[in-house]
Amino acid sequence: MTEEVNMILDDAKENMEASIAHLEREFQKIRAGKASPSMLEGIKIDYYGTSTPIEQTANINTPDPRQIIVQPWDKSILPELEKAIQAANLGFNPKNEGEVLRISVPPLTEERRKELVKQSKTEGEQAKISIRNVRRNANDMAKSLEKEGTPEDEVKRLQEKIQELTDDFIKKVDEHMEKKESDIMTV
Repeated sequence: MTEEVNMILDDAKENMEASIAHLEREFQKIRAGKASPSMLEGIKIDYYGTSTPIEQTANINTPDPRQIIVQPWDKSILPELEKAIQAANLGFNPKNEGEVLRISVPPLTEERRKELVKQSKTEGEQAKISIRNVRRNANDMAKSLEKEGTPEDEVKRLQEKIQELTDDFIKKVDEHMEKKESDIMTV
């Protein structure tokens, strides 16, 4: 195989791996009943006039599966943290204890579990779409190689390898989705 063919395959594989990594990050945000510091990711507070991620202003711990402790480095921002967590609409009601915020993570209802499964399936479908887009781009690049004079049979082999790669990554997405669904539905 030529250098261009290898480059197309490597590029496609790298982009598909990025799709899987993105899916894993999105799945971490979908709670499966257990408390986790990543549940508060993406929440920003007004920290001295600057919109700052919550993890850059406080220490976030989970002492047990049902609660999250947010301990700010600057105690004066506790009310700001409390407002930001409530405004994030995660279903949490933080309790201000003077030094820390204690967040009790309520157990999931059956209805909420089904909503979360639906949300995780949507994320999985987005990952599959992303992988298929990578496949389409790689196939377009393969066709352009054929126009540049690469033998037709070599381009066909490249397209077959791209399809194998796509099938492998789609299978990985399905496995991630099954695992997440079982995590969510396990009481």
